[in-house]
Amino acid sequence: MQQKHSEYLKRVLLSRVYDVACETPLEKAQSLSRRLGNAVYLKREDLQPVFSFKIRGAYNKMARLSPEELAKGVIAASAGNHAQGVALSAKRLNCEATIVMPVTTPQIKINAVRRLGGQVVLSGESYSDAWKRTQELIRQTGAIFIPPFEDPDVIAGQGTIGMEILRQHSGQLHAVFVPIGGGGLAAGVAAYIKLLRPDIRVIGVEPTDSDAMRRSIEAGYPIEMKDVGLFADGVAVKQVGEETFSICRDMLDDIITVGTDAICGAIKDIFEDTRIVAEPAGALSLAGLKAYCVQNDIHDADLCAIVSGANMNFDRLSYVVDRSEIGAEREALLAVTIPEEVGSFRHFVAALGSRSITELCTRSVDPKIARVLLGIKIQGRNDIAEVLAALKDKGFQACDLSDNELAKLHIRHLVGGNAPNVSHERILRFTFPERPGALLNFIDAMRTEFSISLFQYRYHGADFGRVLVGFDVAEDKKTAFEDFLERVAAMGYAHVDETENVAYKLFIAWHSHSESE
Repeated sequence: MQQKHSEYLKRVLLSRVYDVACETPLEKAQSLSRRLGNAVYLKREDLQPVFSFKIRGAYNKMARLSPEELAKGVIAASAGNHAQGVALSAKRLNCEATIVMPVTTPQIKINAVRRLGGQVVLSGESYSDAWKRTQELIRQTGAIFIPPFEDPDVIAGQGTIGMEILRQHSGQLHAVFVPIGGGGLAAGVAAYIKLLRPDIRVIGVEPTDSDAMRRSIEAGYPIEMKDVGLFADGVAVKQVGEETFSICRDMLDDIITVGTDAICGAIKDIFEDTRIVAEPAGALSLAGLKAYCVQNDIHDADLCAIVSGANMNFDRLSYVVDRSEIGAEREALLAVTIPEEVGSFRHFVAALGSRSITELCTRSVDPKIARVLLGIKIQGRNDIAEVLAALKDKGFQACDLSDNELAKLHIRHLVGGNAPNVSHERILRFTFPERPGALLNFIDAMRTEFSISLFQYRYHGADFGRVLVGFDVAEDKKTAFEDFLERVAAMGYAHVDETENVAYKLFIAWHSHSESE
């Protein structure tokens, strides 16, 4: 099989990528290496001029066009990194570039292509629509199409990453992890490394919902997926290429699939070691590396993950933050049932001991029991069983929601609503200095004759914690409640009364049928 693809060794060695691309460093991820018990190296393709490896293949393809072909201009269909690679290559080669992008493309990517001198044509709502428009423009203009992955020169250009890895790490290297979309990067890197160092494992990584290459290899031919997940948009390809399929089938040692949480966890890992924010596709290979270490109990090995890009959409950052801790197995999400009685909430929090709480939400909906959504910091998945056992020993029912997509995507943001059994509710927003044990101290300060009808806390990494608390205050207890607030304020817990806030009245406060009429 290696003989079949041996021509790629020469193609990679003769690739013309360094006119525009740079040789990126292979950096050891110090923190992650200590945590995993392996030497983890990151191939920093995020440091390319367009913040992605795509410049290599695009330029290598375009640099081999004849003057007559360059005079016709080039064209590509892309909503991301390939578009920027083609645009920059065209600028360096002094030819016109047209990039067809879906109308749904984020403005930041459109602006990046235009800044590099590319002409942007917006067409359709999906990549497929943009591809159809590209074919029409090729027939009309005669422009030369620059494919994103299915081309020997593109594959060879991406393969220069493998060449650099072997040069930069000349010792024992157990495995190199490569993200797979259409397969150009994986094919180029695998062909080069396996031809020269067959002892090094080359492992492809795909999202669980965009695993076209894995399914194709299982089927024996390139299959087309009906739908693909779009979180890791840089690898969201429904059908891989014939050539990339052939090389990956013959040269890859394995393909690992990982979920969204694992990718978000890897984004955080990369940030903590490098201070850069990788895009989801850019962190994909590191997520696969981490999964591989766990699945195969790998220790004391040298491992390399290709950080393929850092063109992160800013509006995804909050989602990544929400999911990264669970993905890195440093946070668990639990549902706990406690008695609806005075003191039980404090008893429940105390049962957690010294563990750091990241989220705590409950709403009074039943006179006998309360449901609490709990986020808690952990050191690994084994910790979850210990927490569940500790809660059970204290008489609390609990279950793990860390792998529950509904809970992570929606329920954690919806815990609340109105409470028909609470007729005299006061809503207050408190702040307190965020430090270990501060939340339990706050709950101790809240110990009072008034029932807590709502509690919502989420750790945000700021200096001050913020808690929304609801109290059931009967008419004849109003004076006592004001005295309670004065005592709490004297203890350093400032508050804002939100009982008249329109958002509370519209979405949380209970309105009887007669009130709404």
